[in-house]
Amino acid sequence: MHPERTSVMSAHGTPRSGLAASLAVVTVSYHSQEALEGLIESLAESGVAPAATVVVDNALDDQLELPELAGLRVVPAPGNLGYGGGINLGVRSLPPEVEWVLVTNPDVRLEADALGTLLRAGADQPTAGAVGPRILQPDGSTYPSARELPSLRTGIGHALFANLWLGNPWSRRYRGEARASDGHWRETGWLSGSCQLVRRSAFDSIDGFDESYFMYFEDVDLGRRLTQAGWRNLYVPEAVVTHTGAHSTSGGRAKAMRAEHHRSAYLYLSRKYSAWYLWPLRLTLRAALHVRSRVTNRG
Repeated sequence: MHPERTSVMSAHGTPRSGLAASLAVVTVSYHSQEALEGLIESLAESGVAPAATVVVDNALDDQLELPELAGLRVVPAPGNLGYGGGINLGVRSLPPEVEWVLVTNPDVRLEADALGTLLRAGADQPTAGAVGPRILQPDGSTYPSARELPSLRTGIGHALFANLWLGNPWSRRYRGEARASDGHWRETGWLSGSCQLVRRSAFDSIDGFDESYFMYFEDVDLGRRLTQAGWRNLYVPEAVVTHTGAHSTSGGRAKAMRAEHHRSAYLYLSRKYSAWYLWPLRLTLRAALHVRSRVTNRG
């Protein structure tokens, strides 16, 4: 049987042909050789063979040597496009018959049938624009990957107290901790961009990720715009992946990434609350994020 003809079983146990043939995987590499090897191995063992797997190379000097996988190809970026920009480039390179795209970090490993479970959920819910799995951290704990859209109040509270008062209600609400361990699929405001299955027509209808977010909050913004366009974001915890952290950062680069996180947080909230009369709140948010950036980067 050819990989592209692999069938997926429906929720009722009957074959659902064609889903795998309409599936592609897109990830972004920035010196991600080791992490990518694990991702590709897990794709090969997933039981659902994607029609295409695209690695967008954001590092111009990368010489990627990847395991063999049917349909795997590397797309060189013209420069470091960031995460959302890289994913957009990869999706644009896909043939038009691709209906589903697994958007994933390179340092993710999929458990058996994770892809099949996500595909079944998406196919059974025609208004689902994005479907997200339960994401495990290396220690086996569940990462809160399905969250409500942040409000200005939540954003300011989280920015001010996240590092000073760990259990504060604003950070808990922002992270969605109260519902992170819920074992049933549910609708949510947004899904972690580290791993989610997007419906190609929904993704294209809103022009994909907003590339003004170089890194961070591009997934929050995507969830918001999908919702505004009439699509739903579904969290399906029966599908399980592990974010290994193999591509984590440290030192000066980690400080730069935290600064980028704060910049993206302000960009998102300032756009969401852009009315002229809300300028005092935007000023407060900018100040809060500046304080938080100084605290987190201290030392």
